[in-house]
Amino acid sequence: MENFNDLAAFAIVAREKSFTRAAAKLRVSPSALSQTIRNLEERLGLRLLARTTRSVAPTEAGERLLRTIAPRFEEIEAELAALSELRDKPAGRVRITAGEHAAISVLQPALKRFLPLYPDINVEIIVDYALTDIVAEGYDAGVRMGEQVAKDMIAVPIGPHLRMAVVASPRYFEQRPLPRRPEDLAAHNCINSRLPTYGGLFAWGLEKDGREVKVRGEGQLVFNSLSMRLTSALDGLGIAYLPEDQVLKHIAEGRLVRVLEDWCPAFPGYHLYYPSRRQQSPALALLVDVLRYRG
Repeated sequence: MENFNDLAAFAIVAREKSFTRAAAKLRVSPSALSQTIRNLEERLGLRLLARTTRSVAPTEAGERLLRTIAPRFEEIEAELAALSELRDKPAGRVRITAGEHAAISVLQPALKRFLPLYPDINVEIIVDYALTDIVAEGYDAGVRMGEQVAKDMIAVPIGPHLRMAVVASPRYFEQRPLPRRPEDLAAHNCINSRLPTYGGLFAWGLEKDGREVKVRGEGQLVFNSLSMRLTSALDGLGIAYLPEDQVLKHIAEGRLVRVLEDWCPAFPGYHLYYPSRRQQSPALALLVDVLRYRG
């Protein structure tokens, strides 16, 4: 194959009609550039440039070659410029699997800041409570509690410590006594959740003074949706175990009553995890940086 560098050098000399100006553009010496063109002419067996002591001009063969190759090099330069824009304006799709609470409380606020800055990046979030194999299922990353992340994954903290809250509406407590201990929940209509990660009903993890209690209360309602558990608690249909950040406003405004608060300690929050930094796309790297918790 003909040396493309030599052809590109010829095109610049032919356009500039000067070895001196072309050499300056190419950052080589005029003598080295002249030798490059001579070598090209020898390989083609044609004179491409007519040289005098004062000027350089393409021959008929040179004009024909220039008409052929100049548009191609311009196309290549334009495409390289477009690729540079992609570097400056990252593009692509990022697929993430996360639980509902993580999606609402962490990912959604981050996307509000992130997406307007990078209009060519698309983010797909699949709400899934199972411990999904992100590699097998084609995800770029997943979000789980720190202790749920496999040891061979890279895990990045993306939120503060969390707390749970046991709540019900004032109307619900009009007919039932406030629970003072975890054992008292046995007398209440508990709004439960069933998650594929745990198989059966999700146990309410309560702890105080080093004593841990797993409560599996009875109740009329079972959901796999946080929002439906919250709505049911607001509607007075039972007592629910919910992330604190989702209920604080309702407690402050009197729509929910919190109980057993001293049995709900903080625990490590969410982590974004992915298989390897070597496989990290530029789009994912940017999103990881935005999500990284620095508190």
